[in-house]
Amino acid sequence: MTAPEPPAQIPLTVIGGYLGAGKTTLVNRLLRRADGLRLAVLVNEFGDLPIDGDLIESRDGNVINIAGGCVCCSYGSDLMAALMDLDKRDPRPDHLLVEASGVALPAAIAQSASLIAGYALDAIVVLADAETVRAKGADPYLADTIAGQLASADIVVLNKVDLVPDSGRAAARDWLSARAPHARVLETVEAELPLAAVLGSGAERLATPESHHDHAHDHHPDHHLDHQAAVFTVDAPVDAEALAAALAGAELDLVRAKGFVPGRDGRLRALHVVGRRWRVADPPPGTRGPGRLVCIRFAAAVDTAAIERLIAAGG
Repeated sequence: MTAPEPPAQIPLTVIGGYLGAGKTTLVNRLLRRADGLRLAVLVNEFGDLPIDGDLIESRDGNVINIAGGCVCCSYGSDLMAALMDLDKRDPRPDHLLVEASGVALPAAIAQSASLIAGYALDAIVVLADAETVRAKGADPYLADTIAGQLASADIVVLNKVDLVPDSGRAAARDWLSARAPHARVLETVEAELPLAAVLGSGAERLATPESHHDHAHDHHPDHHLDHQAAVFTVDAPVDAEALAAALAGAELDLVRAKGFVPGRDGRLRALHVVGRRWRVADPPPGTRGPGRLVCIRFAAAVDTAAIERLIAAGG
């Protein structure tokens, strides 16, 4: 008798940043735009993350049921127990968000989650307030924490850019680039971001065979933001690791790349890029070809010609 395939790992995004940077606003926006994804949100205490009232369907102890099949849970001091409980939910979440407190280090949360087999780190997203980040980063009580938060980030959301002049925005970006050299910095107003930029699950949906987004702007209702999602078919075998590393390079300036490509040995490989971090792994059970890849860039067009050359060269 054949043993059943283990369930796919739940992708996990850690959302960090100091108090007032915009974490609450971002999480509420993601819940509003889940677009059929079953999102689960873990928070230390509900008071730290007030969910918009019109999203709430019911409350049951430390669980808030949210419209669209999403859920918010308080884990108090026992993150590991909450992660194991969520993994047993039926249906399981499609994606998990862990909102870190303002003084927590997202990397430590990600490391704890990695100890549980049911989860795979998708990204560490850290928010910073364009008006205050440099001052807070110089505060003797906050500087070390903020430096630790930024150092682990895959994506830094530079929020509230409407509240500073262009010179202040540029200064904040330069300051962040020195402290988060491996992150992509995305400028926002009121944490307004497309789902696919924050959650790899959103990017994966664009890479389905029935997608009609090839080399085109993605016209989801909240995608008036200036970003582009380009989808590529990958028919010939490639060096998946080399391709992933190239897609993570600074020259292409991609926020995300995700999909499935045929490896040199003929096996399909799952490729995942967020910011400068990349990994290649076995795809979920039952995944079939053809190879397909979605690439997302923020505030500029995807360099489709360069990516097509990489694919044609085999990575």
